Amino acid sequence: MGLAGGGSDVSPYSDIYGGLVLNATINLYTYTTIEETNDGLVVIDSYDADCHKVYPLSRELVIDGEASLIKGVYNRIVRDYSPDLRGFRITTYNDAPAGSGLGTSSTMVVCIIKAFVEWLSLPLGDYEIARMAYEVERKDLSLSGGKQDQYAAAFGGFNYMEFLENDMVIVNPLKVKRWITDELEASLLLYFTGRSRSSASIINQQQANTANKESKSVEAMHRIKQSAKDMKLALLKGDMQQFARILGQGWEDKKKMADAITNPIIERAFEVAMDAGALAGKVSGAGGGGFCMFMVDPTKKVAVAEALKQLDGFVMPFQFTDGGAHGWKIYDTDDISKMKY
Repeated sequence: MGLAGGGSDVSPYSDIYGGLVLNATINLYTYTTIEETNDGLVVIDSYDADCHKVYPLSRELVIDGEASLIKGVYNRIVRDYSPDLRGFRITTYNDAPAGSGLGTSSTMVVCIIKAFVEWLSLPLGDYEIARMAYEVERKDLSLSGGKQDQYAAAFGGFNYMEFLENDMVIVNPLKVKRWITDELEASLLLYFTGRSRSSASIINQQQANTANKESKSVEAMHRIKQSAKDMKLALLKGDMQQFARILGQGWEDKKKMADAITNPIIERAFEVAMDAGALAGKVSGAGGGGFCMFMVDPTKKVAVAEALKQLDGFVMPFQFTDGGAHGWKIYDTDDISKMKY
């Protein structure tokens, strides 16, 4: 869940000016299971992408639009670490809808890498996993986007992140007091608009505006970057009124970054939520659809949720979590050679 600074982690802005992002992880997860087999096949069951494929075992899987994230990770692992090839079945699924703006694709890539790390005992820590996930998505697969989601998924918790030139990233974990986390959780409402979206066109326009030094967009991004600093201070102090003010201003600035960030569906959701008592809101992720995040007085949270029921989307319950990607091995006691990761 990007709280402030989102977009400043996207090149070329982060390379030219440096980016700052405040984000937090919530209890909506991605899952990957790898089962080693002896049949010389690669079996892919990607339930989140409704993709079920079988391929002969090889050193490279063709990127053809089917299960691209899984294939991209596999190809990178084989290329960088040259493991002994073994047949396997990989299964993935996701708690959050695709195109939700909650970093589902990047989280899935981190999750897949973590499964391979466990299976093959690869020497990768959180930074290395996040960096590989970023490179698989942005460079190997040429998917548009930033860097925050990969690092959030790998590290977990509340993090204040710095994005510098040459893809350097510094993750600063925040020690947020429990009562502040509880109050923030009680004050935030996640509403799915019922409309998934592809972030590529929005991000591409944002990148073009920065590269072309389009003044309105660049100045708005400078303010968005500053909002990450300001919101970090409000969060650590537990100042929810200030947090809400920064959230709302960040949304106004975000809408200046690209034309498709908002639309009538999103504007209607904001109108309904604000009329019911919401203090501020923003769209999670690049915009254009997915989840809206509303800041509310906890005493009015139910009223806002009830008002949103008149629309086509739904409210998603959530809790903050401090755990990043983790994996483990299970040995089949009937056949010790059959292992799951």
